[in-house]
Amino acid sequence: MGTTKWIGTLAVAALAALPAVSAPSALGAPGGGAAVASAPLRDLAAAEGKYFGTAMTVGELADPAYRDLSAREAGVLTVGNELKWDTTEPARGSFDFGPGDQVVAGGVAAGQLVRGHTLVWHNQTPAWVKALEPADLHQAMVDHIAAVAGHYRGKLIAWDVVNEAFADDGTRRQEFWQLKLGDGYIADAFRAAHAADPTAKLYYNDYNIDGIGAKSDAVYEMVKSFLEEGVPIHGVGLQAHLIVGQVPSTVRQNIQRFADLGLEVAITELDVRMDTPADAAKLAAQAADYSAVVSACVAVDGCAGVTTWGLSDKYSWIPSVFPGQGAALPFDESFRPKPAYDAVAAAFGGGSQAACSAVYRVVGQWGGGFQGEVVVTAGAAALTGWAVTWPLGSGQAVTAAWNASVSTAGGVVTARNASYNGSVGAGRSTSFGFLASGPHAAAPSVSCAAG
Repeated sequence: MGTTKWIGTLAVAALAALPAVSAPSALGAPGGGAAVASAPLRDLAAAEGKYFGTAMTVGELADPAYRDLSAREAGVLTVGNELKWDTTEPARGSFDFGPGDQVVAGGVAAGQLVRGHTLVWHNQTPAWVKALEPADLHQAMVDHIAAVAGHYRGKLIAWDVVNEAFADDGTRRQEFWQLKLGDGYIADAFRAAHAADPTAKLYYNDYNIDGIGAKSDAVYEMVKSFLEEGVPIHGVGLQAHLIVGQVPSTVRQNIQRFADLGLEVAITELDVRMDTPADAAKLAAQAADYSAVVSACVAVDGCAGVTTWGLSDKYSWIPSVFPGQGAALPFDESFRPKPAYDAVAAAFGGGSQAACSAVYRVVGQWGGGFQGEVVVTAGAAALTGWAVTWPLGSGQAVTAAWNASVSTAGGVVTARNASYNGSVGAGRSTSFGFLASGPHAAAPSVSCAAG
C-alpha cells in the first residue's frame, strides 16, 4: 500500500526520515535484553502507510526497560496524563508544562512523533473549572486551549481536542460542559485549538464508538455537520477499550463511513481486557480480537494508525478500574510478547515468522563472570521445539547450562530445548539458565526460532 494515507503525506514522511531505533537493551529486567522474532510494529505499520503507537506517562518513562520497549515498537507516542487539565492548569492562569514536556522530550529522543491528549474533558479537570459560571467557563476553556496548544505549537502531530462528550445512547453527556455551555462548546473548542496550533490534526475522541450504533451515529452526525459548517476538525478517534470476544463486527464499516467524509480515523486507546488469570484460550481469543481491529484499520485508506493504551500489562489501567480483569495489552507484566503481539504484527503484514520470543536477563554477577536466565515464550501457535541464539561479548564464554543444550560457534551461542521442555503451548513460556565467564557490560540481541 502507498504511504500517503496517514495524515496526508506529513507523518509518514516524518517517520521515514527518523533515525532507526535499535532493539531495546533491557527488556524484562535490569541488565537483561530481548529481541522479538519480527520487525518492530512501528516498521511493519509504516510499511502499510499506517502508524503503530502507544501511550506514555512520566512514571512509565522513568522505567528504562519500558522506555526501550516503547522506543522499539512505537512510532507515535500519546501523552497519557500530563497534558490533561488537572496537570497543565491546576489553578486558573497558573500553567505547569514540566510533566508534559518530559514525555514529549522522551518521545522525541526515541524517534517518535507525539499526539496530545486531551484539551477538553469532563474528567481530570480541576474543581475551579467546574464551578465557573457559563460565560466565565467558556472564556476559561478558550484561554486554556490557547495556552496549552500554543505551548506545543508545531511540536505535536495531533490533538484529542474534546474527549467523551456523548453518552452511550447517543445523547450529549450531561456533564458541566454540556449543562453550562450547550452543544456549541465542542465546535468552539476546535476553533480555539486550530487558532493555537494550525498545523496539528484535531480529533474528536470517544469510547464505545468502535462499531456502528447509537453513540457512533451521533458522533458521525456531529462531525458531518462540523465539516459542512467549516469547523476545523480533521479526525475521529475510536478509543477501542474492548473486552475479549466482544469486538463489534462493524468496526471496518464504521471506520470506512467516517473516512468517506474525508476525515482521518485512528484507533487511539486500544486494549482488550479479560477475566484474570489469563490462560491459553483467553490469550488466543484476545489475539484474534487484536487482529480484527488492526486488520480493519489496515483495510481502510483513511485509517491513520493504531495506538494501544500502553504496551505492557505492568502499566495497564484496567485492573484498578475493573477488578478481576486485566491482561489487556500485547506484552505481559514481564515485557514478554503475548499472542496478541504476533497477531498485531501479522495484521500489519509481518510477524508470521514470530514463532517465539526470548527474554534474556542477568540474575547474578561476580568478579569473574555472571549467571543468566532466558525465558522462551511461544507465539500464536504452540512450539514443538525451539532454538535461541545470541552473540558472546568480548572475553565471555558459556561454562555451564541447564534446561537447554548449549553450543558455541563463531562467537555465537545457540541454546536448544532439552527433551522435556521443547513443547510450549501458544502464549506459554519455559526457561533455561547458564553460567558464563568474563564481563557483562551490555545486553546482547537475542533471537528465538522454532526448531
